[in-house]
Amino acid sequence: MNHENLPEDKAHSREELKFIINPQAKNGYCLKVWKKVELILKEENISYSAVRTEYQSHARELAKIYAEQAGGQRLYLVAVGGDGTVHEVMNGAAGHQNVTVGFIPGGSGNDFSRGFGVPKAPAESLKAILKGISSHSSVKADIGMIRHIDGKKTYFINNMGAGFDALISRKVNSSKIKGILNQLSLGKFVYAIFLVKELFTYKCSDLEIAIGEKKLQFNSAWFITISNQPFYGGGMKISPDANPFDGILNVTVVHNISRLKLLFVFASVFKGRHIGFKEVTFLQGQNVSIRSSHPIPFHADGEALGSTPISASVCPEALPVIIGTVKDG
Repeated sequence: MNHENLPEDKAHSREELKFIINPQAKNGYCLKVWKKVELILKEENISYSAVRTEYQSHARELAKIYAEQAGGQRLYLVAVGGDGTVHEVMNGAAGHQNVTVGFIPGGSGNDFSRGFGVPKAPAESLKAILKGISSHSSVKADIGMIRHIDGKKTYFINNMGAGFDALISRKVNSSKIKGILNQLSLGKFVYAIFLVKELFTYKCSDLEIAIGEKKLQFNSAWFITISNQPFYGGGMKISPDANPFDGILNVTVVHNISRLKLLFVFASVFKGRHIGFKEVTFLQGQNVSIRSSHPIPFHADGEALGSTPISASVCPEALPVIIGTVKDG
């Protein structure tokens, strides 16, 4: 691990500020972001500690260790990276109400920053975090909880999905093309490339979705997304009405649609205009379970996790976060 510490001149004895940095985010671009943040911290003589992740799930492990070591004292954990980094940090911190999570965008997607109003510029996002710490102001956001068949739990802050979008997420994350496009500052197009690539071979499934006591059947479904905030896939406004502070999960199901028309849905989703398609169904609830006619992959915050069946529920006001100003959609 790489530790970077400053003198404790301005440290408060009962609170800590720790940064968890993903040096691989956006093909190393995240390190440039961190250098800008680090420079400001030193200039302002802010007491902090920092560690860089070394492998997948490392951020989650570190966050869990730090949360437990805090022993109930106030701890600020700031994820520096992409949505995968904040996903891991949030999972490690979940359940520890003394831990407040912050985020400095350094990835290629950064849907968390879009949905939660986190400033794009590193200096501005750090400024918002430091202001929140000095005033002890944070907000408690909802998070989603996935229950796996084996009893394991995974939390999501942005969304989870099953089907076509989960397949694309898995392909994107394991692709060398993503790295090449990130170097060319074209990373946002990688999702669209794999969408077209997989479009003609993907096999749809029939879904049985239970929301509370209500059961619904969807034939020939492409995917289902359960959202805590509006954005996914690098800026797609998949669920325009989703709000991470309303205690509700928003469900989007795309079904009974031709491959060609599906392209039009994805082309319109960046502006949220897909709501006009009759093949796109929107639902809401606190508890959602998904069964499919054949196993389909699912993801949480873009991270591949497994296959259906699966269930998810909202955990209202479960995660203290420091953000800028929350967007209205």
